[in-house]
Amino acid sequence: MDNKITLAISKGRILKDTIPLLEHMGMAPLENLDKTRKLLIDTQNPNVRVVVIRATDVPTYVQYGAADLGIAGKDTLMESQGEGLYELLDLGICKCKLMVAGKPELAHAGSRLKIATKYVRSAKQYFAQQGKQVEIIKLYGSMELAPITGLADLIVDLVDTGNTLRANGLQPLEHIADISSRLVANKASLKVRFDTLQGIVEQFQDAVANS
Repeated sequence: MDNKITLAISKGRILKDTIPLLEHMGMAPLENLDKTRKLLIDTQNPNVRVVVIRATDVPTYVQYGAADLGIAGKDTLMESQGEGLYELLDLGICKCKLMVAGKPELAHAGSRLKIATKYVRSAKQYFAQQGKQVEIIKLYGSMELAPITGLADLIVDLVDTGNTLRANGLQPLEHIADISSRLVANKASLKVRFDTLQGIVEQFQDAVANS
């Protein structure tokens, strides 16, 4: 096994918004990420490579040391609560909000509310803090459909512009957390390779400041 630093990055919007930061750092991938079949991809920095994986897998790869560093949304990190991670830096990209949404008249209904979400841990914690007992229904997509069809009373989901909610007769109702992409590190890697990883963190800080 070589000594290259491995950086795990979430697919999709986070990857797209991370690429300019990597380019600023002289760490851009050497492959076209839309076309390559390679799983471990070298970068302009011969000591750093990237792996592009599902968002929910990034904390796992970092926690278990398969990646030294990772970039994932705060929403994903809140759900994983990985004990082997250090959150090092808010990259300030892919900003949105984790919110309760639905029809306002249902937000304060007296009966036990049904909440549809893929953010089960975050939703449970939020409503427990509110002193509310709710039933959580786990969904993986098309969250707005749940209140419309009667599957759930409210949803907990990421909200950016709110256009999709409004198009389906729903509204953002309660703010749970501000979300953006974060740079995280494996705790063991950070101890063993502190100088090297700290150098990369400082490069990220500079890229964020100049983006």
